[in-house]
Amino acid sequence: MPKAYWVTTYKSISNPDALAAYAKLAGPAIQAAGGTFIVRGMPAETYENGMKQRTVVVEFPSLKQALAAHGSPGYQEALRALGKGSVDRDMRVVEGAE
Repeated sequence: MPKAYWVTTYKSISNPDALAAYAKLAGPAIQAAGGTFIVRGMPAETYENGMKQRTVVVEFPSLKQALAAHGSPGYQEALRALGKGSVDRDMRVVEGAE
């Protein structure tokens, strides 16, 4: 069974305090759901049409766990702390190659 990944890029952050509150709750919730942070930060370099945006990649043992993590009570609490309009981000769940 292939692993799965949450891949998130932050286009803009308008409320750093809300993002910090989210991170404080999201990290433990994601780890409790089986996720492991493998990338967190700004790109060292970009190529082609790449943009210098904060990027976060979380690895999960399976697609089922990655999808369940998003709906978990702990992660939903983190999303409430983030609130609407605090960040503009692109988040996707991608299944890894076998």
